[in-house]
Amino acid sequence: MIEGLTAKGVHFRSLRDPIDTTTPQGMFSLQVLGAVAQLERSLISERTKAGIKAAKAKGRLPGNPGIRERRPEALAKMTAAQKAAYGTRIQATASQWLPIVRRMRPDHTWDDIARVLKQRGLDWTPERLRRAVKWMVSEGMADAALLRKSPPRLPEDRLMTLVTGIHASNPDVTLREIGAQLEKLHERTPRGGAKWSPSSVKNLLDRARRSGLLASEAV
Repeated sequence: MIEGLTAKGVHFRSLRDPIDTTTPQGMFSLQVLGAVAQLERSLISERTKAGIKAAKAKGRLPGNPGIRERRPEALAKMTAAQKAAYGTRIQATASQWLPIVRRMRPDHTWDDIARVLKQRGLDWTPERLRRAVKWMVSEGMADAALLRKSPPRLPEDRLMTLVTGIHASNPDVTLREIGAQLEKLHERTPRGGAKWSPSSVKNLLDRARRSGLLASEAV
């Protein structure tokens, strides 16, 4: 993650550790910690493999006996642990995607929302996204209205969502540049043309602002 940030010209500084990627010493500390972590993972893997080999030599099978024997209490415990881990992962990233879902649902499909999130660098499939929202609703962290069925969408509505996603991923992009991206995607204009004019892009962005899909601002 830090390497990705550095490639984008973003620096990282830890408040509790001697890591500051703006300095050579900080980068060295980061590399040392990374090497130590990699070594620990390798040692854990080796110890696990050695333990499994020793258990097999004694005639014992690896893994949890309760799960292997399909004991109800062991399976229930495993399921609860998996659900808790899933919930933790969902809550850790909810601030990145849930506000967008709340703004777009149920007027927009899960495919549309996943496309907008992808434009912002968030890799979600429609089904994974719907499942995550369903979990949030079940835990009382989101409104059940988010799961309502979306109304039929006109082709122009899909274009509006696509243009909004491109603009949201880079607010400084020009209308002409958005049009060029749409042409690369082989997207037809609302009138069926192959060439996008800045005015056609602007009309879609204006519609997005009126519908609340995009915050009002000068383009």
